[in-house]
Order: sequence, then C-alpha cells, then structure tokens
Amino acid sequence: MRQQIIVSGLGGQGAVTLTRWLGEAALALGWPVLTSETHGMAQRGGTVISMVKVGGYHGPLIPWGAADVGLFLARDNLRVHGGYVRPGGVAVVNTVEPGPYQGIDALGLALAQGLKPVAANLVLLGYAAGRRVLFCAAEVLEGVIRSMTPPRFREDSLRAFGAGLAAAREAGG
Repeated sequence: MRQQIIVSGLGGQGAVTLTRWLGEAALALGWPVLTSETHGMAQRGGTVISMVKVGGYHGPLIPWGAADVGLFLARDNLRVHGGYVRPGGVAVVNTVEPGPYQGIDALGLALAQGLKPVAANLVLLGYAAGRRVLFCAAEVLEGVIRSMTPPRFREDSLRAFGAGLAAAREAGG
C-alpha cells in the first residue's frame, strides 16, 4: 500500500489532529508512515497544510500534483492547495457548493449533531473513509479515534465520525 494524502484547512479546524489519526491508522496496520505540517499563521486562522505518506517513501513532503487524496476542511483552500492533488486523485471537501470533487457539508452535519464546529474534521474523515478513498477501513480509523481521544471528547468524536460515515452511505459509498 502506498498513498499520499494532503490535509488542508484553517487554524483551529483540527487539520493537524486529523493528520495524527491518519498516521496512527497506518502504524496500527504495520505500514511505514511519514507526516509533515506547515502551520503558517494557523493560530490566527491562517492556512494549515499537513501531508501523510503511507508506504515506503523517503521524504515527508508531497510534490505538487502528486497527492492521491486531498482532505479540504475549508473549500477556499482548494485555490491554495488543490494543485497538490494529482490528475485522477480525489479531493474531499467541506462545502455545500457542487464541484469536481466529493463534497460534504461537514460543518453543517457537525452542528446538526449538536457538536462544536471543530468536529467537522471528523465528519469529513468519516465521509472519506466511508467513500473508501483512504488507505484503510473505517473500523481502523474508528479504533484510532477511540484510543487517542480523551474520554470527555470520545463520544462526540465518534458521533461526528459516524455522521460522516452515514453521509457516505447515503451518497452511495
């Protein structure tokens, strides 16, 4: 298995946490994984990009036009980081607007569940897992979320992830 994934969002949306869950899922499966993060002005709501490389790669950075999957926590980040996704790759985007990507209103679903806006990252991850665009099954990610999330946030995190999985089933995933 080899897969290159970018995670693009804004500071405070949980892009770095989502990257850690993906890395831990690869480790749980016994696969080598490399990650890198660029925070920029993340603490002030600026752009964040993280990269996950699962398989036998030598360096952590993904070249422009080489990512197999892009997870976009903010639709506007497509303009900034969309070019990382290779032709034929998959972009999963938190948006209500139609486009040439797999879109889901992750924020709306999180809020409809009574969750905080940051839970949209888990909804998006659940959707991507349910659409089977990631290197691992949803059960592996669910196990990682269950084990890595502090007990006081665990139930809400799993509910957000489940909302994304349900949305994927409804979309034909």
